[in-house]
Amino acid sequence: MTLPNCPKCNSEYVYQDGNLLVCPECAYEFSAEDLEVQEVVVKDANGNVLKDGDTVTVIKDLKIKGTSSAVKVGTKVKNIRLCDGDHDVDCKIPGFGGMKLKSEFVKKV
Repeated sequence: MTLPNCPKCNSEYVYQDGNLLVCPECAYEFSAEDLEVQEVVVKDANGNVLKDGDTVTVIKDLKIKGTSSAVKVGTKVKNIRLCDGDHDVDCKIPGFGGMKLKSEFVKKV
C-alpha cells in the first residue's frame, strides 16, 4: 500500500500511526478519510458560494501591480473560473485583460 503525500507540505515521507497518517516534516496529522472529504469551496465577500461561469462585481478599488491604473469598484466581471492558490478567481476584466483576483474582493451578482 502506498501512502499519499502530505496535503499540507506535499512531503512524501508520510507514515501511518494507528488510524492517522503523520508527516514528519511539518507534523501534520490527517486520516485517509480527510483526503476524500477535502473539497475547496470558494466564497465571495458576502459568503455566497462561487462556481465557474458566475458573474461577479469588484467591491474595492484594486491597484494593478506594475502600473498606475486600478480596477474600480463596481466593475462587472463575467464568466469567472475558479483556480487553486491565494488568488482563486481567474477572469478577464474589460479594459485590462486576463487577471487573477482574490475572492474576498468580489461579490456574486
